[in-house]
Amino acid sequence: MALIVQKYGGTSVGSVERIQAVAQRVQKTVKAGNSVVVVVSAMGKTTDGLVKLANEISKTPSRREMDMLLSTGEQVTIALLSMALQEIGQPAISMTGAQVGIVTEDEHSRARILHIETGRLIEQINAGKVVVVAGFQGISNTKKLEITTLGRGGSDTSAVALAAAIGADFCEIYTDVPGILTTDPRLVPEAQLLIEITSNEMLELASLGAKVLHPRSVEIARNYGVPLVVRSSWTDQPGTWVKTPPRPDRELVNLELAHPVDTVEFDIQQAKVSLLRVPDKPGVAAQLFAEISQQDIDVDLIIQSINEGNTNDITFTVNTSILKRAEAVSLAIAPVLRNQPTSDEAEVMVEKNTAKVSIVGAGMIGRPGVAAQMFKTLAAAGVNIQMISTSEIKVSCVVDVVDCDRAISALCHTFNINSSSTSLASPVAKSPAVRGVALDMNQARIAIRQLPDRPGIAAKLFGFLAEYNISVDMIIQSQRGRILNGVARRDIAFTVARMDAENAQCKLQQVATEFDWGEVILDSSIAKVSIVGSGMVGQPGIAAKMFTALAKNHINIQMIATSEIKISCVVAIDEGVKALQVIHSAFDLAGSEKFVVPV
Repeated sequence: MALIVQKYGGTSVGSVERIQAVAQRVQKTVKAGNSVVVVVSAMGKTTDGLVKLANEISKTPSRREMDMLLSTGEQVTIALLSMALQEIGQPAISMTGAQVGIVTEDEHSRARILHIETGRLIEQINAGKVVVVAGFQGISNTKKLEITTLGRGGSDTSAVALAAAIGADFCEIYTDVPGILTTDPRLVPEAQLLIEITSNEMLELASLGAKVLHPRSVEIARNYGVPLVVRSSWTDQPGTWVKTPPRPDRELVNLELAHPVDTVEFDIQQAKVSLLRVPDKPGVAAQLFAEISQQDIDVDLIIQSINEGNTNDITFTVNTSILKRAEAVSLAIAPVLRNQPTSDEAEVMVEKNTAKVSIVGAGMIGRPGVAAQMFKTLAAAGVNIQMISTSEIKVSCVVDVVDCDRAISALCHTFNINSSSTSLASPVAKSPAVRGVALDMNQARIAIRQLPDRPGIAAKLFGFLAEYNISVDMIIQSQRGRILNGVARRDIAFTVARMDAENAQCKLQQVATEFDWGEVILDSSIAKVSIVGSGMVGQPGIAAKMFTALAKNHINIQMIATSEIKISCVVAIDEGVKALQVIHSAFDLAGSEKFVVPV
């Protein structure tokens, strides 16, 4: 007998017939000897309809009243599903988020869960009832009883949080696709179903725009060791398991807020190679990294900065043991890339004495203050940042090796970490190099020219954005410095959600003089395509294959950023879908079956 939490999305409960089908599935699970808690979303497009009604009344409705309104959608579903269960002889009771004890921040429309008072829920489970819970909602506290909603993906978040709170054996997420696919089946019908995926890989894919699971739900599952399975509510296929390593007992207090950083890692065997002023045209990155791959050189971080005129800078890091080979390849290929007859004018910059320091944890999602706090900590310790790499579970900075110990000590103190560890990323056993390809069409790029190149600038910049709750995704520092008015300066570019872009640009322009930086440039016509896979660690040639697929289809790469299990490229927005399709094909991720997403 197992204790199971099941979550059904809006399409799964979109009609009376679908609700009755869900009731049959739930009863079947109970008859197999299990106890079941069901979390549901609002029916179909109910939430959209409620938002439309609100906008007809007011162009600027208060967030409190919107929470009061939108929370009714799930309440309709829980009542109907409970009735449907009772109608077929299955004891059931419906509960709102407040009744089930979900206590959140006092923050309307985007609250995070603090804790869950499970007493009443457990009582009903022990009475043999299926408890049908309204997802997406909670209360700010048990005195004010203010209804709050959790924001996008809130029902996923509710389900996994409940599973963690009651110690469920696993949590099933039912949706309109058969599980986690290698990419969006709407764009690639031959997308292949994955049998399993790691929680780290799923975090990256979810945050890159894969819509099957919300990143917050995966974050909770990873932090509290909740096994997840994603299944179709339309079939009996087994779905995809999201594997999470067992976690030590962790207090369910400040459930979504505590411990954003678990560990501090470092690697002092890093060297940096930069190719400056390479042509800004399709195929350059492919040619460079294909040559590097042929020499069996394993690259760690890769960044390609924004272009200046018709050129870009590409920088990568390698283990110091293979630096000579990496330098030789770079010196040989640089004049070829720049169409020069000799290497005399090739601009290859090598820095041997560098180290990588990283903060790691699944609690960083949607919290712009975490990366900003890292940069602030390094600045206070007098550590200058040479490169930045970001992912959903890690932020890494390349620094001078002589600053490494000071950086580690300061970061451990700031994030209350007892000890640091050497970064020794290794591939997951028998895991494919690439598990999935994701496309994010909802990003914009902001470039800031001529920032002073000194400790504290990144902290000031991203701390400023964090004050306005603006989350940053990719961050690229140019490696090409210049002296202006006696001050060393570099450019920096980063991506943000498109809905935040104009506000971010405006705020940054307002403080340009105060913060001593130059022009702030916004480009909303971009798309970000990414590959994710734990198996790419220690496998040279993965980046080259991705870049080559884009080059063969004449798709220019505007920016590159990597982490251990992710490579992301920014391309023009009108080439985004094609980029995803050709990369998916290049890694042979297609299956024999075509998936048709139900309407």
